[in-house]
Amino acid sequence: MAKKDFYEVLGVSKTATQDEIKAAYRKLALKYHPDRNPDNKEAENKFKEAAEAYEVLSDKDKRAQYDQFGHAGPNMGGFGGQQGNMDDIFSQFGDIFGDFFGGGQQQKRRTKKTGPTARQGQDLAKEVTITLEDAFNGVKKDITYYHFVSCETCRSKGTKEGTSFKTCTVCHGAGQVQYQQGFFAFSQACSACSGEGFIIESPCSTCKGQSRIQKYDTLSISIPKGIYDEAHLRVAGKGDAGVYGGPAGDLILVVHIMPHKHFRRSDDNIECTIKVTYPQLVFGCQMEIENIDQSKELLKIPQGCPIGEKIHIAGKGFHKVRGKGRGDLVVTIACDIPKKLSSEAQQKLKEYSELIGTKTEGNGTIAGFFKKFLG
Repeated sequence: MAKKDFYEVLGVSKTATQDEIKAAYRKLALKYHPDRNPDNKEAENKFKEAAEAYEVLSDKDKRAQYDQFGHAGPNMGGFGGQQGNMDDIFSQFGDIFGDFFGGGQQQKRRTKKTGPTARQGQDLAKEVTITLEDAFNGVKKDITYYHFVSCETCRSKGTKEGTSFKTCTVCHGAGQVQYQQGFFAFSQACSACSGEGFIIESPCSTCKGQSRIQKYDTLSISIPKGIYDEAHLRVAGKGDAGVYGGPAGDLILVVHIMPHKHFRRSDDNIECTIKVTYPQLVFGCQMEIENIDQSKELLKIPQGCPIGEKIHIAGKGFHKVRGKGRGDLVVTIACDIPKKLSSEAQQKLKEYSELIGTKTEGNGTIAGFFKKFLG
């Protein structure tokens, strides 16, 4: 019986790349594998056909010969001159079957353990809330949290004084046990040592062999001036202690800043709004204002200052966390419009209104300008 075209067997074109050939073969091998098709001669033959096709097309030289001479070319005799048995196929393609059949008959070697491997502790995250004043001035905060610390009784070894670890006699230190069912090989964690590869026969009475214990701790943290909302502060070595002597993780503080009643932040500037009277806007003035840290700052309002003007007082804002210097204190100017006036003040204001050409009616509204448009 004539052999099928190898490209047809794998279902790929003659211009297929090596990745496409390998992917096609994996798909067929998975579909027709004998363990998934017990006592199915047809599936077994298709499995062998696919293996033979892949054996040729995955090899650059053999593929070139096949493309030129077909099945009549040299080195086209299949596995040992015949279709071969399953051991030949698994031996030839251990890299393929290792991905989903446990490596066929070729198992990866695992490093045998005679004791535990030191592992780094976990990083921990803790949220801290501060005021805008705290962010401006810097502050010290006491942080309380649970974390793992090294066991002092056994000095992070996990064993009682004078005792040591024992290599697991079931997995012989590999941490895994191999199983074989027909052609299907697989491995799983050793139940005797929970996959560790070693056994602690005399665990430390304090940490129960875990090398560390949990503790409720208090830590004093300095939060720097100029810290911003949602900033992450990393405190090295204050997370969970490492396992069996490994390095400790870090504590990561996530900073939340509460809003302020009068001040707000914009980048490294601190902003506020000041109300002044109309005469102060017209003639200009100087006044002393209070910053968020209660320091006194001199504010100079220029003559004819418009409402909404932003006046910068340089270097009086937040300290820059990255780099040197400070932002500005930015003051937005608003007009303080009184709701109540004395009779004398009302009269003077009406006289001023008439002087500049705006007349007021009895209800207090200014009429002259709008009457030009309303007829």
